[in-house]
Amino acid sequence: FFMGVLTINAQNTTEMEKVSYSIGVSVAKNVKAQGLESIDSPSIAKAFKDVFEGNELEISEEEANLIIQDYFSKLNDKAQEANKEVGMKFLEENAKKEGVVTTASGLQYIVMTKGDGAKPKETDNVTVHYHGTLLDGKVFDSSVERNQPATFPLNGVIKGWTEGVQLMNVGSKFRFFIPSDLAYGER
Repeated sequence: FFMGVLTINAQNTTEMEKVSYSIGVSVAKNVKAQGLESIDSPSIAKAFKDVFEGNELEISEEEANLIIQDYFSKLNDKAQEANKEVGMKFLEENAKKEGVVTTASGLQYIVMTKGDGAKPKETDNVTVHYHGTLLDGKVFDSSVERNQPATFPLNGVIKGWTEGVQLMNVGSKFRFFIPSDLAYGER
């Protein structure tokens, strides 16, 4: 037994209307996922019409590609700047917390366990167990999750690790807070 209101969409009744609408949904979701927050729908519809009807394009395909690249580059720059500001504010506040040490380069760390072994030199290979996380706590890399410590030349990793791991005695456990310029830069 069904009780309620059933609305049937009078649009998109033919197969081609449904396919066309579905393609629009797919393209829109893809573009939105790339960071575009709004769009001029009539311009998109006109471009689709011009291409499918063989009309002369108002903007050449080459120029269109350059416009798209330039626009998304600007969006990316804006997002990176905002992310950099969030990171700087985090480090500024983090530096005030008890136990946080800030080096001259801006690297921050907390000694969780102090080992009693030797300290590595920049030219040494080191074996470490680690979680790499973003500011929101999302793990982007983890030897712990792989259940396999990583071994690498200390001078072959990001600057923050090269500096920080040299502060650790074998057997130590530190938490590092690494500024972007000592890590992956704008990425």
